[in-house]
Amino acid sequence: MAPLSLRDDLTVPHHSHQAEPQRQTSHPFGRLGLHHLRPAAAELVLLGDLTGRYATGSYSRLGSDGHTVAVRPDRAGAAEHGHRITAAIACHVARAGGTADELTRLLLHPDHEGGRHARHIAVRSGQARALDYIRRVWASASAVVAGTRVLDSRHDGYEVLAALRDRIETTAWRGERGRTALRVLRAHLNFAETAGGPLHHASERQTAEEAGISRTTLRVAYETVLKPGGWLRRLRVGHGREGSTWYLDHGSAAGRRGRASLSRFWTTQYPPDLALEEWTTPETAMTADIDSTVIARLMGHDAFAHRGLGSSALMIIGALHVRSAQTVSDLVGTASVSRATAYRTLRRLADHGLVQHTGETWTLAPRAVEGFGNGSQDAATEPGTRPAQGWDGVAQFYATAGVAVRRRALHAVERAAYQKALDRLAEHRSKAVVIVRDGRQVLVPAPRPDEIPSAWQSPGGSVPDPVTGRPAADWRIATDGRLILITAADQRSYDELATAHAEALREWNSAA
Repeated sequence: MAPLSLRDDLTVPHHSHQAEPQRQTSHPFGRLGLHHLRPAAAELVLLGDLTGRYATGSYSRLGSDGHTVAVRPDRAGAAEHGHRITAAIACHVARAGGTADELTRLLLHPDHEGGRHARHIAVRSGQARALDYIRRVWASASAVVAGTRVLDSRHDGYEVLAALRDRIETTAWRGERGRTALRVLRAHLNFAETAGGPLHHASERQTAEEAGISRTTLRVAYETVLKPGGWLRRLRVGHGREGSTWYLDHGSAAGRRGRASLSRFWTTQYPPDLALEEWTTPETAMTADIDSTVIARLMGHDAFAHRGLGSSALMIIGALHVRSAQTVSDLVGTASVSRATAYRTLRRLADHGLVQHTGETWTLAPRAVEGFGNGSQDAATEPGTRPAQGWDGVAQFYATAGVAVRRRALHAVERAAYQKALDRLAEHRSKAVVIVRDGRQVLVPAPRPDEIPSAWQSPGGSVPDPVTGRPAADWRIATDGRLILITAADQRSYDELATAHAEALREWNSAA
C-alpha cells in the first residue's frame, strides 16, 4: 500500500489525508485560478491565516511556573508562521494539479495576503532569492503530495488502520518503556477505529484509562517513544470539553534509530567474550509477532497494572495467541523481551495456570485470555500452581484490584475542578454583543484593548513599566504589535485570543 498523508501543510511529514469536497481541478490554457482550488485554499491565498491555524509555535508560551518559556525572536516567529502558510498553499496547488509557475503567480500577486512571506523575501533579499525559495517549497510539496492517497470512504480508512495494526504487531517494542508505549499506541488505535481514520480526538485522561496506566507514565511514552518515533503526533491541543486532535502514523526510520540510542530499549545480556560465538546483536532484534487485539482487550484490567503481571505478560500472551507452542528463544523475538524477562514472566503466568509447557515449548491455557487457568482436574496443571479464576482474582492476588476505578475517580475529580475553573474564568469575561442579520445572530467584535502606546514599546519584545521604567515581567509584545498579558491564571493563549477576534471580525464584515 502506498504511503498516505492528511494535513494541508508541510510542517510535519504525513501519510494520509481525509477527502474534502473539491471543485473542478482542470484548468484550461495552463492557468490555475482561485476558482480551481478548494474554498479553504482560496481563502488562505486571498486572506491569509485568519484562524491562526498555522501560528502554533510562532510566539512565546507560558510555562507551568507562570513564566514565559521558549521565547522566539519576533522576526523568527513571523518567518515560521509565513513559511507554514506558504507550504500549505503549495500543497493545495500541487493537489489541484498546478505547476511551480502557477504557485509563483499566486504567491507574488500583490493582492494575495497568503503570499506576504514570499513577497517579503523578494523585497528584502531580491527577486531571485524569492523564486529560489518558492522552488524549494514547491519541490517539498510535490514530493509529499505525490506519495499521498485520499481517503474517499470509511472503508479506505479501515484499510489504512489495518496496515498500521500490522506494522505495530511486527515492530519490536523493547524494554518496559517500549511495552508501555505499545499500550498507549493501541489505545489510540482503538479511538482511530471508532473515528474511522487516522485522525481522531482523545484526551490524556481518556487515553490513560484505556491503556490502564497513569497520566505521568502516559506522557513519558508520548515524549520518549511515540512522538520521536513518528507513530503519533498531536495536531491541536484540547481545551475545555474538547480532547486533543491526534494523528496516527506508520513510524519513521529516523525515529526508530533515535529510540534505539536509549539504553533502556536494549538488553544488557551480551556474551562476556566474542569467542563464545553467541549473540552478536541484541536479543530482541528478531522479528516481532504479537496479537495487538488481545492486548487491547486485556490492558485495561487491574491484573496488568504496575506491580501486577505488567506489560511483559501482555506481550507474552499476545505472542502465544498468534502462534502457540513457542520456546523461550522464540518468545525473545516475537514478544520483544529479554531472555530473563521471558523466563520470569512465564513462571509468573504458570503459577496461575495461564500457560503450560511441554518440554521446551510453551502454550496458553484453553481459557487464558479470559483469565482462567488450568483447574486441579487438568492433568497439565503443575504442582504448586494457583489456578486463576478470572482477571479480577489475579488482581486481588497482586493487590492491584481497584486501581482502574480509583484512576477514573481521580480523573472525574480533576475534570470537575478544571470545568469549575473555566466557568469561573467565563464569569469575568464581558458579555458578547450581537445583532440579528437575516434571522441569525452575528457577533459584534469588541474594540481591541491591547493596542500598545509607542512609549511602551522597546526592543526585544519587553514592555517598560510607565512608572518605574523597568521591563514588566508579565507583559510581552507579539509579532503583530499587540500586547500580551502573561499570568499564571491565563487559560487561553494569544493565538486563541487572536483567532476568536479574527473570526468575529470576519463574520461582522460579511454581515455589514
